[in-house]
Amino acid sequence: MSTERINCRFKYSCLAIVFIITMADKLQASTPQTGKERIHIQYGSGSAIIFDKTTRTYAVLTPVKVISGAYASVKINGRDLSSKDYQNVKLSVGNIRDGFGSGKKYVISMSKTGLPAMEQIFYVYPGHDYFFTEVLLKGNGLKTNYMAPLVTDLAELRKGDNRMLFVPFDNDTFIRYSAKAMNTGINGTSAEVGAIYENGSREGLVTGSVEHMIWKTGVFAEGKGDRLTELKVWGGYTDEKVTRDKIAHGSISGNVVKSPKIFFGYFADWRLGLESYGKANRIQEKPYIFNWTKPVPFGWNSWGVIQEKVSYDKAIKVADYFADELSEFRNGNTAYIDLDSFWDNFTGGMRGDYARLKEFADYCKKRGLEPGVYWAPFTDWGYQSKNEREAEGSKYNFSEMWTKVDGGFHDFDGARALDPTHPGTQKRIDYIIEKLKSCGFRMIKIDFLGHAAAESDAFYDKSVTTGMQAYRIGMEHLTDRLNGQMLVYAAISPVLATGRYAHMRRVACDAWKTIKDTEYTLNSVSYGWWQTYVYNFIDADHVVFGSEPEGANKARLASALITGTLILGDDFSVEGEWRNSAFKWLNNKDLLDVARSGRAFMPAEGNTDDKASPLFIRKNDGYLYIALFNYGQERKQFEIPLQRLGLTGRQYTAEELFEHRAIALKKTLRYTLKGADAAILRIRLDK
Repeated sequence: MSTERINCRFKYSCLAIVFIITMADKLQASTPQTGKERIHIQYGSGSAIIFDKTTRTYAVLTPVKVISGAYASVKINGRDLSSKDYQNVKLSVGNIRDGFGSGKKYVISMSKTGLPAMEQIFYVYPGHDYFFTEVLLKGNGLKTNYMAPLVTDLAELRKGDNRMLFVPFDNDTFIRYSAKAMNTGINGTSAEVGAIYENGSREGLVTGSVEHMIWKTGVFAEGKGDRLTELKVWGGYTDEKVTRDKIAHGSISGNVVKSPKIFFGYFADWRLGLESYGKANRIQEKPYIFNWTKPVPFGWNSWGVIQEKVSYDKAIKVADYFADELSEFRNGNTAYIDLDSFWDNFTGGMRGDYARLKEFADYCKKRGLEPGVYWAPFTDWGYQSKNEREAEGSKYNFSEMWTKVDGGFHDFDGARALDPTHPGTQKRIDYIIEKLKSCGFRMIKIDFLGHAAAESDAFYDKSVTTGMQAYRIGMEHLTDRLNGQMLVYAAISPVLATGRYAHMRRVACDAWKTIKDTEYTLNSVSYGWWQTYVYNFIDADHVVFGSEPEGANKARLASALITGTLILGDDFSVEGEWRNSAFKWLNNKDLLDVARSGRAFMPAEGNTDDKASPLFIRKNDGYLYIALFNYGQERKQFEIPLQRLGLTGRQYTAEELFEHRAIALKKTLRYTLKGADAAILRIRLDK
């Protein structure tokens, strides 16, 4: 290492140490400066956690921002407790090595006569500008449904256009992400993770759970302008409009109870912070399903247009169309032909004859295609029947398998939830999945998975007491039965907890062909693109061209290309304008190459409230890709400084991939889109 580099590192290390000491003194001037009253925990590049033994609170210090007075809060056996209620403090430090690298685990043990022992635990790793924290209690007969490792009434932000990002728990009911402006004040809860940032500088904090097998987690923030007056991250969150639960979160019990592990970091770019958070989830909760190493999925799904009218003849004609007319629409010589709901039209019912379904699967393979199928394993769609109905695969009636909620049942999306721990639910999974496997399907779309995560009065398995515990049991059982035979694609499902069980997940709710569908889908990509690191792939739902104008077709296709996979949805068994659109766009190698990396684009800005960003970017293989969208009906002029897009050179040449035309760029990207239209630019970067 050069002398200059050594001197530079020494200089900045000294500055960071001076900053931490100065800020600690400023925040806690009333605390004795002996060093015995504080525990200093270094992490990242010049950041620190400082725990005050006297107040049993902690500060998080970075070179630019501060959170102070943070503490742990729990509800144990009906009693509210916090770390501030304790007296005696002891510290133990251990070395750890895991998927995050080599680090240290700091256990701060607190005790007081008459109270269960409390531990505030911190995990830190050199090189990571984030840490993890959790709270743990030890005692006899403990019971809780609320545990918060981080509660504070002071977080200061950079002045400017501050935003709080709301992230949904799932992708149902056409729910939207929202980057709420703090200029007039915010007060709300995000599910599992939240980000609070200044859009101009892009600085911001990201915090949320990286564990989802026991708890549903909430991130509550309240504040105005550049200051939060409350920030709380806790396990035990339910809200009927967000988590779909009609009752409180289930309780956990035992002599040791623990909160979810919480990620916290302050980042120079909140977008990179959310990507770090996404990656951390995949490390902390390693996939239960096998890793997908084959190419990014391209294909077709019947729900886009055909829906309940799907038949053997139509499906065969679609397969023929892809084999004969769209032979270039492949990735690694693979395209999936996926039958959605109502494939039982082929069989005469779930208990029917599966021979015709197997014929379809065999025919797809004969034509060089991969057959796919669909199922919603945790729902009963016939629950309104007045007659008792025996479930497939066992002698149990459906009424015995229903999830019990507040003396009633969990009815949502027109279906009734099935208890994932019930043997009838599991035997039904065994029965249907074995039938589909024997047909030779290579892909399965699983849907309405949120029904399996519902909180219940009680589950069949009495050791299960929370919705997320039930979800884990149901999804692990399903994954075991699939036994590695299929690509698994999750549709309606929890955003983060599904990462262990699916290769691919739809980023939003259903979308079809209009510019409004494109805008809705891209709202989820705008603020949920980072899930590309939680799953092998995320997906923009079936792309339907229909008879929409060319611009709307381009926008809908582009929305899928920048999300990471490409699944079509038109009725290709019959002639129509959609065939012309497909032939025009899906034989364009440059466009298809955009999706072949399988990674989603990130938004250029995060200030669009609950609307989609109009501009997305991604660097890949020596290029910068820029996707532009006009969701309105009037012409739109884009003028974006190249520096804002990460381009530092003076001049570039871009190629627009739909039209294959060159565009010269100097300092500013200037581009005009007509109403309801899209463009994808590709810029060669200097090596």
